[in-house]
Amino acid sequence: MNIAKLFGLSGETMAANYLKKNKYKIIERNYTVKKGEIDIIAKENNEIVFVEVKRRKNSDYGRPSENVDLKKQKKITSVAEYYIAINDIQAYTRFDVIEIVGDEIIHIKNAFYAVF
Repeated sequence: MNIAKLFGLSGETMAANYLKKNKYKIIERNYTVKKGEIDIIAKENNEIVFVEVKRRKNSDYGRPSENVDLKKQKKITSVAEYYIAINDIQAYTRFDVIEIVGDEIIHIKNAFYAVF
């Protein structure tokens, strides 16, 4: 596995630990289907939360969350729609982004809405 992939995976682990510490229940990590992947699927109270994790060493080239553009949002919402359908989810859902710059974790709740 290359260094960039390991760096990303360690960011996802940091994000999952952050969510657990904040009383989220992790349902899935790296949920992957033909349509794409969702980094973390979690539950907070009665909401299912689809989380995209973006990590950078620094913000010299912008915030990590800026990489969650409309194309990425469409892919995530498509995978989420599939997950909801096959698991017969009857709960509120939301899309969050966790960006990590260095060791700083910034949780952006409701970062975007479903784009179908």
